[in-house]
Amino acid sequence: MSGHSKWHNIRLRKGAQDAKRGNLFTKLAKEIIMAAKAGGGNPDSNLRLRLAIQKARENSMPADNIKRSIQRGTGEIEGVTYEDVTYEGYGPGGVAVLVECATDNRNRTVPNIRSIFSKHGGRLGESGSVSYRFRPIGLITIARSATDEETLFNAAIEAGADDVRSDEETYSVITQPEDFAAVRQAIEAANIPILNAEYTMEPTDTVALDGKEAAQMLRLMDALEADDDVQSVHANFDIPDEVLEAAGH
Repeated sequence: MSGHSKWHNIRLRKGAQDAKRGNLFTKLAKEIIMAAKAGGGNPDSNLRLRLAIQKARENSMPADNIKRSIQRGTGEIEGVTYEDVTYEGYGPGGVAVLVECATDNRNRTVPNIRSIFSKHGGRLGESGSVSYRFRPIGLITIARSATDEETLFNAAIEAGADDVRSDEETYSVITQPEDFAAVRQAIEAANIPILNAEYTMEPTDTVALDGKEAAQMLRLMDALEADDDVQSVHANFDIPDEVLEAAGH
């Protein structure tokens, strides 16, 4: 498992840090709004919305907040209009970075993202400059303590999963985006608890970092994730586990 995957799993384990930052509910609400706007307000027929609601509930977002966010997305109640936009750039050592945003003002977001990159040894790139180095996947994360690998493997692969990977603490089930819902349902039907389930972008190649560049890259990720307009950040770094742990990531 690459250093980036390890980073993702540590992020899940320490998800409380996002709540402390104070912008978690804002990001969750934006995703619900955007999902409802794109596919309607019924989670039974809108997988993106269903995932957004599940994640909001898992993070104790009040039901009224969820309901209002759906209504804002469908236009039942007035509110700020957001748009999805993805920025591409380079981190220290030439690491490829994708920054997914939900913004109501690109004129605010672009300079903010550019400034964050430049302050942490990176630079904003042109559209298409690094996106080809990632592929969309479905990612389902399960604690190793929740089940044995054979049981999970059988349930996931039979439902159409591409792969089941493992590290010291978790299993990662990888799917094609179109197979994600069926695989998740199969895992749930097997009574295997799920830590996290999401659509994400997986790097097709990695850049090894250590020392000063590794620390700088992690600071860049933190700064991007802390921005209110940023929904998610993907990067193709490979940083040694001990460096990630020492940095508290």
